[in-house]
Amino acid sequence: MNTLHRLRREWLAQPRADLLAGVVVALALIPEAIAFSIIAGVDPKVGLYASFCIAVVIAFAGGRPGMISAATGAMALVMVDLVRDHGLQYLLAATLLTGLLQIVAGALKLAQLMRFVSRSVITGFVNALAILIFMAQLPELIGVPSTVYLLVAIGLGIIYGLPLLTRAVPSPLVCIVLLTAATVLIGVDVRTVGDMGELPDALPSFLLPDVPLNLETLWIILPVSLTLAVVGLLESLLTAQIVDDLTDTPSNKHRESVGQGVANIATGFFGGMAGCAMIGQSVINVKSGGRGRLSTLTAGVVLLLMVVFASDWVSRIPMAALVAVMIMVSIGTFNWGSIRDMGSHPKSSSTVMPATVLVTVFTHDLAKGVLTGVLLSALFFARRVAQVLSVESRALDGGRSREYTVAGQVFFASADSFIARFDFKEAADRVIIDLTRAHFWDLTAVGALDKVVIKFRREGSEVEIVGLNEASATLVGRLGVQDKSDAVDTLSKH
Repeated sequence: MNTLHRLRREWLAQPRADLLAGVVVALALIPEAIAFSIIAGVDPKVGLYASFCIAVVIAFAGGRPGMISAATGAMALVMVDLVRDHGLQYLLAATLLTGLLQIVAGALKLAQLMRFVSRSVITGFVNALAILIFMAQLPELIGVPSTVYLLVAIGLGIIYGLPLLTRAVPSPLVCIVLLTAATVLIGVDVRTVGDMGELPDALPSFLLPDVPLNLETLWIILPVSLTLAVVGLLESLLTAQIVDDLTDTPSNKHRESVGQGVANIATGFFGGMAGCAMIGQSVINVKSGGRGRLSTLTAGVVLLLMVVFASDWVSRIPMAALVAVMIMVSIGTFNWGSIRDMGSHPKSSSTVMPATVLVTVFTHDLAKGVLTGVLLSALFFARRVAQVLSVESRALDGGRSREYTVAGQVFFASADSFIARFDFKEAADRVIIDLTRAHFWDLTAVGALDKVVIKFRREGSEVEIVGLNEASATLVGRLGVQDKSDAVDTLSKH
């Protein structure tokens, strides 16, 4: 009963809204898929077949209902060298291996690593994608007739104005239909979808990559497949988190990882390139009312039907209409509040977010941008934790003994500070180091404790370590140079 309820909720909660949103997304996918095919150096139908296969498969296998996956620019950039040096067949083989690696990642539950991606990094990722989406529209806005600007302005007016009157039909769909009808009836000469490349005239067919099945082929495709798998999962899981926030609903990230792998294997067998989740189209879907798996399935099916059976009509869609839709997406995607909050948020967060944006935008590589943000977040976190360390000293037995009470985390970033907190010149006959409220994390921390013990013993003091928790005592006992048997002996007493 619970399974039936879940299936009904994910597929049939709002079928009309999902169907209409899927149509809008399908229209927006066409020029994107063609453009990404051109970037990768393959025929436009490779990107279109990929978008169809991935969207249909991920609708069933994915872990985030309502999220759109297809051929993407981030993945296309990784494929360029492989296609240029070895051709399409090796790309199809690399796509199959990418899917297999992603399934393994899902089975190993590597999506848990997303816990180490901070909110500042996610915000930077979103803002960078919004900027890249807008920048991708500039070729359609530079050096073009004034008619194009007029059509884009009218399109934006429809997109933002129609919801004030009615939300019965998605405004992006109305924008595309009206502008296409106007340009066809009036005979306006502007760039259309058909100018982007030749649309396929047949359904995709099952095929096996025509490559030698040997180790040489594996070494050629493995580096590319590893990169594709990482970039694809990174973009998909971050996009899933964004859709989670937009819809205020949870998703299964491990299932999404496996689903992405299954979808890429399917597209590899049907002549398509590897893909992943698309934040732009996912936002279009959500903003158009799409929430369930039916919207994703509709996007894939309608995409194929349009490019194969209605290519004459689809080819007439003015690029200006789709540019207006994508501008709406970039504006809606960008987190404008993050600019306002930079003054009030901690300096570390206000550094991580723009750093992620800048690296992503200038390299056009989402993986590098996110990696930069994660590394900066880790460094700032280590610095903050290192500062939360205190060592208090008090004399006992009339000054013959001295007790040091340590509180905080001791690791590579705080080890020097830990040593500096002790005054070795005030050493007494007996020194007690109470570590009840401290934790030792690594070899550097153990080395710091060794140095403290050595320095006190050089001053003639008998050193006793008490209060180490079990994990720290195990680490100290295994890695420490000095004899600290007292630390383990006193575990049972504290």
